[in-house]
Amino acid sequence: MTEMTEFAKNIKIKLIQHGKSNAWLIEEVSKRTGLYFDRSYYSKIARGEIKNERIINCIDEIMGELEA
Repeated sequence: MTEMTEFAKNIKIKLIQHGKSNAWLIEEVSKRTGLYFDRSYYSKIARGEIKNERIINCIDEIMGELEA
């Protein structure tokens, strides 16, 4: 089993702090990018198996908005 990346750990912490779920994040990313994005794809991003810059940048943007 591959470990969760620091990127994924930080996302998980922020989602918990703001009462949001992975499902919410997945829906937001899909809505904002227009790209197919599901739990499986998110899991691969979280483990560092896929590095889709557009999705990663969108996740970063959403996380920044939660902090604002």
